[in-house]
Amino acid sequence: MTICTHRHKNYFGEIEKGRVKLSKIGKTAERCWIEIPQHFPHVYLDEFVMMPNHIHSILIINNVGNKDFCSLQTQNITWQKQWARSLSSVVRGVKIGVTKWCKDNKYEDFHWQKSFYDKIIRDEKSLRLIREYIQNNPLRWDLEKNDIENLDEINF
Repeated sequence: MTICTHRHKNYFGEIEKGRVKLSKIGKTAERCWIEIPQHFPHVYLDEFVMMPNHIHSILIINNVGNKDFCSLQTQNITWQKQWARSLSSVVRGVKIGVTKWCKDNKYEDFHWQKSFYDKIIRDEKSLRLIREYIQNNPLRWDLEKNDIENLDEINF
């Protein structure tokens, strides 16, 4: 999954020599991310990386299946209980925590991009490739940044 800052502004820090150097906001976001299992005991953190303007992560959510989330469920599970166990609820919790810290510490201009990007990982090969992508993301930062800047020079 990927969660981005509004307009991809580098609130979380910068990349120096292939390593992430976190700002105060970045350290707060990382702390909130690491604390996810404390607030959502059914969620386990796998690989993740804080980038200057986004978070890449693999989250493992246990005990989620059709019996709890299917629209044709047989059990009497309320919508609120379903929502509390959803990926959206986890992301919302992190976003609220970071935003509150920013407001309390006079970082009034901090904002998240709406929503997030997610993908269900269905096999070991995909899991391995996504982990490698996350691990190598800081090393690719300057390369990708330069590629984007070079695109601006090309007339389409």
